[in-house]
Amino acid sequence: MTFLVTGATGTVGRNVVAELLAAGHQVRALTRNPAKAGLPEGVEVVAGDMSRPETLDAAFAGVTAVHLINFAGDDFEPLERGDLIVKLAEKHGVRRAVVLGGRAEGSLEQALAGSELEWTLLNPVEFMSNTKQWWAETIQAGEVIKEPFGGRLSALVHERDIAAVSAKILADGGWHGQTLVLTGPEALPTHEKARILGEAIDQEIRFEELTEAEAREMWASRGMGQEIIEFLVDALGNTPEVGYTVVDTVERVTGRPARPFAQWAEENAAAFRAA
Repeated sequence: MTFLVTGATGTVGRNVVAELLAAGHQVRALTRNPAKAGLPEGVEVVAGDMSRPETLDAAFAGVTAVHLINFAGDDFEPLERGDLIVKLAEKHGVRRAVVLGGRAEGSLEQALAGSELEWTLLNPVEFMSNTKQWWAETIQAGEVIKEPFGGRLSALVHERDIAAVSAKILADGGWHGQTLVLTGPEALPTHEKARILGEAIDQEIRFEELTEAEAREMWASRGMGQEIIEFLVDALGNTPEVGYTVVDTVERVTGRPARPFAQWAEENAAAFRAA
C-alpha cells in the first residue's frame, strides 16, 4: 500500500511521513518544491500544489490512503476546489482520507462528506511548536517574554501526536465520519509554559504580562496589521472552551498517552539556547 502525505514538508506533515515510514509503509510525499523537501531516504517525493488540482493527478495514482491539509501556500489560503481533489482521489481508487484542519471547514470537507471515501477530520488545538515560532529568538537573546493574558489556559498538543493519530487512522481506519479534537494531556497557563521551558534549557525565563493596550502597541510596533492584532486579542483573550479542555483522543487512537509540554521542551531545548 502507498500512502500519500500532502503538506509533507510542514510541521505535522514531516512527522506523518516519519510515522508511516517507521511502521514500514510506502510513503509518497507531495510538495511544491521537491528539490528542497529534505525528506528521509525511502520517501517518494512528487511535485504538486494543493491549490492547483490539475497538478495532482500523478500523485494520487496507486494510493490507498491520503493525509490531506485543507489549506495551501505559505499564507494558508483555504482550498477553493476541494471537490476536484476528492474526485481525483475517487478516480484513482483511494479508500481513506484524513484531513488536518487549519482553517474553517470548506470545500474539501464538504466534498468528502458526499463521497464514498472513508474520511476523518482532525482538529488539533494550539500546537506546542508555536512556542518556537513566538519565543525562540527572544529567549536566545536573553530578553523577557512579554505577552498579554498570562493566565490563559491552553491544552496545547505535540505535533508528533497529531501525526501519530493521522498515521494510525490512515493505516488502520476505524474513525470514519468523525471529527476528532486533539489536545495534550494538560491545560497550561502561558506563564507556566515559560517556567517549564526554562527548566528544559536550565536558565530562568522571565515572563512579563502585558495589558491588552500594551500588547496592541507592541504588536503594531512589530509591523502587524490591525486585522492580525484583533485576531490575536480575540484568540488569546477569549480562548474557546475547546482550546483548554483536555480530551483523551490521542490515547484512544494510538494506544498511548499524549506527550506533555515538558517533553516537547526537552526535545526542542536547543532551539531556545543562545548560540
